[in-house]
Amino acid sequence: MGTDTVRTDAADEAAGRRREQRGWYFYDWACSVYSTSVLTVFLGPYLTSVAEKAADADGFVHPLGIPVRAGSFFAYSVSLSVIVAVLVMPLVGAAADRTGRKKPLLAVAAYVGAAATTAMFFLGGDRYLLGGVLLVVANAAQSVAMMLYNSYLPQIAPPEERDAVSSRGWAFGYASGSLMLIVNLVLYLAHDSFGVSESTAVRICLASAGLWWGAWALIPLRRLRDRPSAGDRGTRPAGAMGFRQLAATIRDMRRHPLTLAFLLAYLIYNDGIQTVISQASIYGSEELGLGQSTLIGAVLLVQVLAVAGALGMGRLARIYGAKRTILGSLVAWTVTLAAGYFLPAGAPVWFFVLAAGIGLVLGGSQALSRSLFSHLVPPGKEAEYFSAYELSDRGMSWLGPLLFGLTYQLTGSYRDAIISLVAFFVIGFVLLARVPVRRAIDDAGNPVPTTI
Repeated sequence: MGTDTVRTDAADEAAGRRREQRGWYFYDWACSVYSTSVLTVFLGPYLTSVAEKAADADGFVHPLGIPVRAGSFFAYSVSLSVIVAVLVMPLVGAAADRTGRKKPLLAVAAYVGAAATTAMFFLGGDRYLLGGVLLVVANAAQSVAMMLYNSYLPQIAPPEERDAVSSRGWAFGYASGSLMLIVNLVLYLAHDSFGVSESTAVRICLASAGLWWGAWALIPLRRLRDRPSAGDRGTRPAGAMGFRQLAATIRDMRRHPLTLAFLLAYLIYNDGIQTVISQASIYGSEELGLGQSTLIGAVLLVQVLAVAGALGMGRLARIYGAKRTILGSLVAWTVTLAAGYFLPAGAPVWFFVLAAGIGLVLGGSQALSRSLFSHLVPPGKEAEYFSAYELSDRGMSWLGPLLFGLTYQLTGSYRDAIISLVAFFVIGFVLLARVPVRRAIDDAGNPVPTTI
């Protein structure tokens, strides 16, 4: 009787966990459309065109009286949004840990982001400042929401299930982004048939991402549940606790300098990756003169090949080790950017070739970096170290857009701006190559895999 009760309880617990996991997947389904349709495809070129309409005779706009080249405004806005996110994340993270009520905070972040994205429908004429504000709010809210979303993974999946659960969420996001891009492409290409202008079609695509985000977020918010906090955290302000915990984690990392060395290498080359993703559409539209339909098709190609590339690089890692495979991907990123510098204008076929190269290395370089880092985390400190990993990642990812924007501001050339990003991959390669990963894993107190 007692055994049957235990089995029943275990079955009920497993069923509840599976239900939560299925709900968790749907947040990636909800929010990935923002990253793909808004940030990667439509907003960069459109906000740049709006800024150009508001620019003076020399091509500058003047937010808060600061002269900014119109072509750099989007990149600077992305950088500012990341800085805002880094300031807010420790406050929200500490509040979530102290109260154990992550779901209400996730709801606030998700719906602030969804509302700001939906409001992009009103981004017309020369309202570049409105576009910049909405971008900063939406992007910062997305970062905060993703931090809270990712922190659920250890709670809804035991260690043996986490790889599979995390991968399914990732797959849901790529599927969602691809699906909505197809819908956006139909609307954009056939906007005359729908009786709307090209500008209106773009604004509908932007707003639809916000509506999609808000609607599908209802599923995870219904299925995820809050857990009691780990204990009394005292009465210190959440912000002080957040930054205090981050500082404590960094101090602990100093006792594992090889882990810290890998993290530094990752932060640098991943900043390059994130900047290529966010700025590629501007390069394609402004420098190469490609149409929006070509850009959407290229992003769709990246989405599909990113999955295949991740699986292929995973197989390579089993043969050659994760470190060598990541180093190979950084060489591929460098070659791809160098090829991008020489792409002829008005040649969509070569832009698709470039997109294929990005897709094949995109998913794998990020997935293998995360898995390699997991070997370098001291046992029992997984959540703490991965929290710092994500926060530090966001904290560094403003440098790439800033360099891109500054290079364009100084040279007036998007080709110079795109080639400047090679520095992130070269420096990241050198730093990663210097990390003795086997010794780093052993120093962290973990068993060293046969192939790493």
